[in-house]
Amino acid sequence: MEPPDSIVLVVDDDRRVREALGELFSAMGLRSFAFESAAAYLDFERPDLPACLILDVKLPGVSGLELQSQIVDACHPPIVFISGHGDVPSCVRALKAGAVDFLTKPFSERALLDAVQSAIARDAQDRTTRTELIGLQERHRLLTPREREVLPLVVSGLLNKQAAAELGISEVTLQIHRSKVMRKMAAESLADLVRMAGLLGVPLAQPRPQQRLPA
Repeated sequence: MEPPDSIVLVVDDDRRVREALGELFSAMGLRSFAFESAAAYLDFERPDLPACLILDVKLPGVSGLELQSQIVDACHPPIVFISGHGDVPSCVRALKAGAVDFLTKPFSERALLDAVQSAIARDAQDRTTRTELIGLQERHRLLTPREREVLPLVVSGLLNKQAAAELGISEVTLQIHRSKVMRKMAAESLADLVRMAGLLGVPLAQPRPQQRLPA
């Protein structure tokens, strides 16, 4: 059997729901794991694959909404909430916190599968972005202190002579540093370098106003 390219994680305290969802995902060729509580889910060592987390709102101990708030800053899969009590405040809170969807029981298989596929696609994209960011951070660390000063000036759209004036160096020296930045960051173009700087959170430089000479 070929290894799965994605997984579905189900957290619901109702055994019948866990079994029904497991059968549905198995029929669709999706590998899934089910848990009866938030604690059981957190103890699970997740495979390193794009995933969707299906989370019941009402759970013993830590509720689904509480779990969402606990893992919001961690690398957990996008969430699809399911609930037998689809109150508006819970739905709004879940979606504002980044949930992909909020489905009220009983929901259609099509609605659930569409939400799951959307969550898996988002997670796959997020994982790609995180991997790219790690690579960019490693390349950024290879820049010298001067090259790190040059980078925000270049991506801010300053002309070479303007950037050189900001650093108090010659235009030729600026061009040499700029070339090294492009090479070390593996940027194919200025637009590519600008995109990389955006991912890295490099702040745009504000050139100092030039003083006018007295008439």
